[in-house]
Amino acid sequence: MNEPQPGAFASTAAPRRRRGWVIVAMLAVLLLAVFLRLHHAVRRGGHGALAASAAAVPVAVAAVARADVSVRLDALGAVTPLATVTVRTQISGQLQKIGFAEGQMVRAGQFLAQIDPRPYQAALEQAQASLDRDSAVLDNARMDLRRYLTLIARHAIAAQQLDTQRSLVKQYEGTVEFDRAQVRTAALNLQYAHIVAPVAGRVGLRQVDAGNYVTPADANGIVVITRLQPISVIFTLPEDDVDEVLGAMRGGPALALEAYDRTGRTRLATGRLLTMDNQIDPSTGTVKLRGEFDNRDGALFPNQFVNVRLLVGVLRDQLVIPLSAVQHGAPNGVPGTFVYVTGADHRAKVRTVSLGTTAGDRVVVASGLAAGELVVTEGADRLRDGAAVRWSGARSGAGGGKAQRGARRAGKG
Repeated sequence: MNEPQPGAFASTAAPRRRRGWVIVAMLAVLLLAVFLRLHHAVRRGGHGALAASAAAVPVAVAAVARADVSVRLDALGAVTPLATVTVRTQISGQLQKIGFAEGQMVRAGQFLAQIDPRPYQAALEQAQASLDRDSAVLDNARMDLRRYLTLIARHAIAAQQLDTQRSLVKQYEGTVEFDRAQVRTAALNLQYAHIVAPVAGRVGLRQVDAGNYVTPADANGIVVITRLQPISVIFTLPEDDVDEVLGAMRGGPALALEAYDRTGRTRLATGRLLTMDNQIDPSTGTVKLRGEFDNRDGALFPNQFVNVRLLVGVLRDQLVIPLSAVQHGAPNGVPGTFVYVTGADHRAKVRTVSLGTTAGDRVVVASGLAAGELVVTEGADRLRDGAAVRWSGARSGAGGGKAQRGARRAGKG
């Protein structure tokens, strides 16, 4: 038998191995192509989603709600005491005693100071003695007059003597009345030596010390008392508001007042409107008004500047939106006031609106919106008509809660 030669096997195995490596290489290339294609497709899809997400503008929205709106007028005012009294002595003398502490609250009639009463006590006693003496002289003249009346009936004396006695009695009666007036004056001066508070209030700094000689001519007096409870605030309003305020004053109880600090954020006190001045200041076109506050906690201090809010009425069941939602310009080529409205499609649409009264951070919508619609309150500067939006930090038009929850409440009326 003929046995195969070793070189024949080598010559046939080599081509098979080469074909196997070629097939493996082709499969690898095919798998790489498929991987790259899928990877490219995934990246394209991801970038598209990111681009779509980036195109949506993040905005805050609020629901158009129905609410009662308080109509208030804002003004600047100054705290003015209802009474400021400089306590002065009405007589001259040495100040013996001070009966108050600086800054103390006193009541009407409370003891404040004592002036040396001895000279006035002596003057009272002297006036009383003169009255007693002249009263005795008058009594004697009246008895003589009665005797003369008896004698004149018997024709024992001349008529002239009777007339003279009558005149003398009248003279003594005048002297007695003068003495009585002197007694009352001396008693009043003695009373003035004991100084009391004419009004209730807070005493200021002492103007004179005990031991000094005081007179009614002293300009500074002894102390100043300021009435703090109640206290008033005087403020001004433009003449255009006069009719509205007068109408509100005639319509019912006293109008409510609120006093705020300089920043307008902290409410200091609540009170009521007392009255309006009887004329408008032609130089400023304003009218003065006075409000009264109980000021039991002493939050209002004399001559303090405050912001005043006067409640003149309440508008019932009004459509309101946050003031931050209102835009001004010409988005459609027509200048005016507008808002951006959005809905389930998450698109911002321009809506022209007509506005009414502004109350704090809210404004009444007269026309252009319906209850429950959502308006953009933040991020409107980056919007245009039809722009895609993404809601964030939504709140209701009534000032709290999410926009969706506010919209449901508004929809229920």
